[in-house]
Amino acid sequence: MFYDTSSFIKPAPHLRDDRFHALVMLLPRESKRLLARAVLQIPEVKRALEDGWFVVSRGVTPAYILEELTGQPGDKGNSTAGIVTSGRLASVIEEDRLGPWVFENGKLSETPAPKALAQFRARDVSIKGANAVDPNGNIGVLAADGGGGTVGGIWGTITARGAHWVAPVSLERLIPDVIEAARVCGNHLWDLTMGQAAGLMPIVNAQVVTEIQALNILTGVTAVHVASGGVAGAEGAVILSLSGEETVVREAFELLEGIKGEEQFEAPRLIPYIREPAAAPQH
Repeated sequence: MFYDTSSFIKPAPHLRDDRFHALVMLLPRESKRLLARAVLQIPEVKRALEDGWFVVSRGVTPAYILEELTGQPGDKGNSTAGIVTSGRLASVIEEDRLGPWVFENGKLSETPAPKALAQFRARDVSIKGANAVDPNGNIGVLAADGGGGTVGGIWGTITARGAHWVAPVSLERLIPDVIEAARVCGNHLWDLTMGQAAGLMPIVNAQVVTEIQALNILTGVTAVHVASGGVAGAEGAVILSLSGEETVVREAFELLEGIKGEEQFEAPRLIPYIREPAAAPQH
């Protein structure tokens, strides 16, 4: 399994040992910073940035990757189309939306993303975040667009060519089963919505990077997701157990301490909320 839960069912003897241990927690925006740093250290990503296409799709988490890559602060709230904010599912006003961003051989290019995608080889990389991840490593992406939005535009080409879809996604978005969730969603299905109507696009072949993979990539530490949530500003927190050699655990702990305090960004301008979506076209 992508996310091995066997130790929770039958604790293994080695879990009580002489390794060094730490308990840490990350807020969603801190997790996004961690994921961004780790993604840029993935060998396939480094190779594509040296020789190939590297496309960063719209999304708040991908916007952190763009910041890490360019060293320039970005407008993260407007670097997406769909967004969950202000207590609703929402969409950013179209004229405010930024991205996607295309890099050719590590340099920002003016090549439109669809044109770059048409030239993708197996070695090239597309970055697209997710709204859900399950224990099997499947991801789900909310799509308000009737054609599947970004996912509908990139999945076929990336899959057919064997190119790399790298999906940074926090464990705050862990759900039991993405495939089952997709079966009960659809942007023309809803009679009532708390905001933007959206379907859930299931992806089964992405290279998923959660906090667990990110910490292993950056430090080699073993991380286990042990709790989630909080109140009064800590909503969405992910709490992790770290274990390993003392030097490795301390390195991971200090890395996360350096990320603590990541600033929150302002909510973008949103398309007005609709409680009862228009009915789907009748055929």
